[in-house]
Parts: sequence; structure tokens; C-alpha cells
Amino acid sequence: MTTASAPSAAAAVRWEAQRTLDELGRPLHDLTFCVVDLETTGGSAQGGSMITEIGAVKVRGGEVLGEFQTLVNPRAEIPAFIAVLTGISNSMVVDAPPIESVLPAFLEFAQGCVLVAHNAPFDVGFLRHFAEQQQRPWPAFDVLDTAVLARRVVTRDESPNHKLSSLARVFRSATTPNHRALSDARATVDVLHGLMERVGAQGVSTLEELQTFSSRVHPEQRRKRHLAAALPHAPGVYLFRDASAKVLYVGTSRDLRKRVGSYFTASETRSRIGEMVRLADRVDAVECATPLEAEVRELRLIAEHKPPYNRRSKFPEKTTFVKLTREAWPRLSMVPRVLDDDADYLGPFSSRSSAEKCLAALHDTFPVRQCTGRLGRRPSRAPCVLAEMGRCLSPCDGSVDEHTYAAVVRQLRETLLQRPDDVVDVVNERMAALAAEERFEEAGVHRDRLASFVRAAARTQRLTSLTRCPELVATRRDDDGHWSVHVVRWGRLAAAGVIPPGADAHAWVAALRDGAETVLPPDGTAGPTPVATAEETERVLRWLEAPGVRLVHVDGEWTCPVAGAGRELPRHGQRAAVEPAAFALG
Repeated sequence: MTTASAPSAAAAVRWEAQRTLDELGRPLHDLTFCVVDLETTGGSAQGGSMITEIGAVKVRGGEVLGEFQTLVNPRAEIPAFIAVLTGISNSMVVDAPPIESVLPAFLEFAQGCVLVAHNAPFDVGFLRHFAEQQQRPWPAFDVLDTAVLARRVVTRDESPNHKLSSLARVFRSATTPNHRALSDARATVDVLHGLMERVGAQGVSTLEELQTFSSRVHPEQRRKRHLAAALPHAPGVYLFRDASAKVLYVGTSRDLRKRVGSYFTASETRSRIGEMVRLADRVDAVECATPLEAEVRELRLIAEHKPPYNRRSKFPEKTTFVKLTREAWPRLSMVPRVLDDDADYLGPFSSRSSAEKCLAALHDTFPVRQCTGRLGRRPSRAPCVLAEMGRCLSPCDGSVDEHTYAAVVRQLRETLLQRPDDVVDVVNERMAALAAEERFEEAGVHRDRLASFVRAAARTQRLTSLTRCPELVATRRDDDGHWSVHVVRWGRLAAAGVIPPGADAHAWVAALRDGAETVLPPDGTAGPTPVATAEETERVLRWLEAPGVRLVHVDGEWTCPVAGAGRELPRHGQRAAVEPAAFALG
């Protein structure tokens, strides 16, 4: 038996360097294929069926390099109908070697090849089963199934089905399949070459493209795979542009070249993106030091260019906040942005309707005024309908003094910024009462209001914890052993980098801080997203809260209220079906 030695370290390095020249795919003309076919006693190795014959043909660049054929002793009777179908009888295999001897010889023959079979799960499944049974490691073969590829290439007008015998006629194979392993393998070689010729005319030239080939991929889309050729194997952001340099789409990846290359294969199934690729004229890349930096730059570029084929994050400026005003008689209102006015804000909300539900939950709990006009210290107006219903303290007609009203406002402010308990308790009681009366639709309205409030309060408190921190520096060890470092100022990512091997970590981090973006302090003190979009700050927070992150430096405080709204999210932050059990509150 021949044994193979492991490649040298230098050879491994050369292979890695060669592979990274073009990870878009391995050219078909450079690959060696091992086309294999099996004959068996039945349809399932797990069900006890055995291999009776293995046939294989090794080809490269259209040239046959070698053939492998052997009968296999199944150590069991061959069923009569199988013997009639294949022509392999019990007497023919009695002196044949067992699978324990045949399988190692076949694996040596197929070493380094791409395995090809017609209905590959059957043949490869048998081989893998006996490899596991013999406790023999299975090589990391690439596998190509000619049956799957034929279903994508050969139409019903050409062939009534995609059986090997039918395809052999379509491609005029020199060998007629006859249910003997080597003959069927030879026929499969001709079918493989015929299929490759067809897809090659549509721009398919690599194994990866052949494995993922789909007739749904537009030829023009496939021909543009060269747009990824010059991109780096690094994390970053990519921008598809049309002939006039307009940005069509912005995305991010840990490997720019590999990700962009996937847009030109069948792995990309989104019809809108296929349309975008056909319009694209070039792809630009912004290489980033870390995946987090790539995510943040993607958000900023989408907001800047507003690409037509991006669905999300295009309009971060379209936000809604709930504001508690600073005036003689404060009130709640919905506003589009945070101002430097010392007011308290809740949000941002994903939609105006969500803000309206939150506002309703707050007004159900706190009877502050809902009129929009400004009131002087001594207002003298007629009370509104809400005052007559007992849902407003009615400062407009002097029904409440300043101290009492201010106490309610202080309680409201604490609910927004620290503890959501008042709103949660009031709305829960109302839902329970409505559910007891089987008024589930009305109870559902209050449930949605509470969920909107809890989500908004939790988001605000979480964002504010970071946006009020002048500077935070954190690091984490990545899977490759390197340390990623991020500098965050007022909730905005100001710098990112990876500590080089052998560098003085303290000096390197100090230099990163010195070169980080200057971020001016936010206007005011209460706004949750004054210098970065909420989405950017949330991406940063997700990284900071990931396992393994270590704080290197904190200027100021990074804290969240212990009794904040975050603890209510599991119970009230998600929508649930309105059923009686949903209101059995603890």
C-alpha cells in the first residue's frame, strides 16, 4: 500500500498564496475530475446494502488520465433482480476483494480530485458509509452531481428525463450505459463534458460557478464577475456603481472579494439585486481594519448616497421622538429630532405610529396636559374635555398648583429615564380588567401601547448610556488571535484597528487614540443620539456587549439604570397573541 506524505510548510504557504490569487473560483481546465459509479445490492448502505463494483475514470482538461475498476465481494447474496439488471452474479464476486481492501485503493486513486457522479448522493453516500464503518477519515472532496447540473441545462424538449442513459444519447456518448460501473462512469464523463461545454458558453469557467450554476442567473450578470477581481480579501464596504458613477448598492463583508464574487453566481437569488448587478459598471471597496468598522462605514455610506437598491438605513434622519418639554407646565409631544433645549427625549421610534402608541401609554398613566399651546405661570383658560373626564390635571384653569403638577412631571421623567414601573403597572391593571370582561381587542390595544413604550424606553436608556460617555476604548481577541481595538466617543465610532503582532499594546492603543476622529460633545445633555445615528451606536453597543470584550479606558461613565426598561423587554417588549392567558399577569 502506498502512503502519502504531508506537504511541507513551504508548500502549504505556496498553496495558500496561490489560492488567494483568485478565490472567485478554480478554473475547470486546471482541475482533475474523478468520475465514479457504483453497483450495489440495494438502494441504502444504512439498510444493509453492499457495494458489488466500483468503476472510475480520472480526467483533466478533457484527457483521460487513468481508470479504476474492480468487483467487490459483498459477503452477501446478490438479489436475483439486481443480478439480472447489472449482469453481476454471485459467482463473479466470490473471489473479488472485500470493501475493506477496495476502498483504500479507490481513495488513493481519487486523491486530490473533484468527485463526480450521476446522482452523487447515492454513490458518495455509499463510499462515506463504508469509510466511517472502517473508521477511515473521509477526504474533503469537492463533489459535482451531473444529474443536478443536467436538470438546470437540459430541457424536456431535448430529453424526457435526466437519467444517465437519456443524457448519454443527448450528448452522443461513445459509451452506452449498461449498469456496469466502469461503462457508466465512462458515459458520465461524456455527459460531464457536454454539460461543461454548454455552461461554458454562458460564461461559467470555474468549479464554484459550475457547482452553483442556475439557468436563472442572467448571462450578463455572470459575465461581470471580473468586477470582483481587484478587491482585497479583507473586511470592508463595497459600493456597486453604474456607468455614471451613481451608487446603486452598498454592502459589507469580512471578505470583500469573496462576497462581491457571489453576486455573479446562483447563490444570489434576489431578483432586485440581479437587476442591480446588470446595471453595475464597477465596484469600489473601502477596506476596514475590523468588521465593526465595516458595519459602521456601511451605515454612513448608505445614509450619504441613499442607494436605490438598499432597503434599510437610507433615511436615518426620518425619526420620531417623544419629548417632555421644559416649560412652566411641561407636556409630552412628538418631534422629529433632538434639540439643544435641555428637554428629555424618548426614542428614536421606527415609525410615527409606534411613537403615538407610546405617547398614549404615557398619557394613560400620567395626567399631564395634552394641549399644544404654551401656558404662562398663571393660566386662565376654560378646561378641555380631557380635564372634565379626569384625564388631565387641568393647569389651564388653575385646578392644580405648580408644586403638585411638578411632582407628577418628576415622576414622569423618572419613568422615561430610570424606572418604567408606573406605566407597566397601570397598563397591566387595565389589560387585566379588560381581559376579565373578555374585551380582548381593547386589551390588545393597551398591550401594543405598553410594548411600544417598553421598547422605546429600553432603547433610549441603552443609547444614552453610551452617548453621554466622552470616550471609551475597548479591545477583544478575535478568532485569529489578534486584538481588535475600537475608540468610541459620545456614542460614535472614532477609530478602529488591530494590534500588530509583537507591538507594544499600550503604546499602539495610545497612538490609535491620538489619531482618532475628533468628535465634539453633543448639544445638551439628554438626547440619546446627538452625534451618531441610533443604528450606529447600537452596532457599537452590540460589539461592546459581546463576550470577551475588555475595557481599556473610560472617560466619564458607561452605565445603565439597574431598574431600567431593559428588564421589562422579555415580558412586554414583544408582541403576543391576545388571548385570556396573555393577561394572567404576575
